[in-house]
Amino acid sequence: MKIQTFDYNVNVSRALLWQYNEAVNITKLVFYKQIWLLNNQNDFWESWYKNVFNLITADLFGLSVWSIILNIPLFVESEITNKIAWGFGPFRKNFNRGNFQPSQGSISLTLEEQRIILRLRYFQFCNRTDAIDVNRFIKEVFKSLGRVYMLDGLNMQISYVFQFTPSTSLLLALKQYDLMPRAAGVKINYIFGSRETWGFGPFRKNFNRGTFNSVS
Repeated sequence: MKIQTFDYNVNVSRALLWQYNEAVNITKLVFYKQIWLLNNQNDFWESWYKNVFNLITADLFGLSVWSIILNIPLFVESEITNKIAWGFGPFRKNFNRGNFQPSQGSISLTLEEQRIILRLRYFQFCNRTDAIDVNRFIKEVFKSLGRVYMLDGLNMQISYVFQFTPSTSLLLALKQYDLMPRAAGVKINYIFGSRETWGFGPFRKNFNRGTFNSVS
């Protein structure tokens, strides 16, 4: 997501016609207006750019705006399970009327996780899904959490390798909203390898290029 540089400066004196150069009152009004703009307009637009327009630095309000634009919620819906609530005896006394029953609700995401899912959605709308572009993008998106990269199986399947353990809420969002970039009809596999891969010697020769990571 490349954002052009904006110049917020406004020179209102350009609106002052030459025949009014000797009009003291009008000139003063324009002069004080220019001072007000210098002190307030730049700060306003810089704050708006940082907190709303720029997805990388947007605050909660800005992310809510982007959530509407990109049509993706900033939370994850949990599912109702069919497991029996735990309790005492054959009728599960007491706990069956408590808060041990599985229920449906929403799981919140941190601000950083919200930025990640919104940037992933934006990428889906505006970019190609070839391995080079995708790996360049997800390296930048997940850099605050750890390394992630995509492997193309050349068989209508791709694998995303996470060299860290993502939070449950983030992983649910990625899968539930189908956010990781992929071409239409291509299956996604998730590989999690937060631990060092076993191998020979200090550089884990041979096995570091094997398939000892866990696959989800």
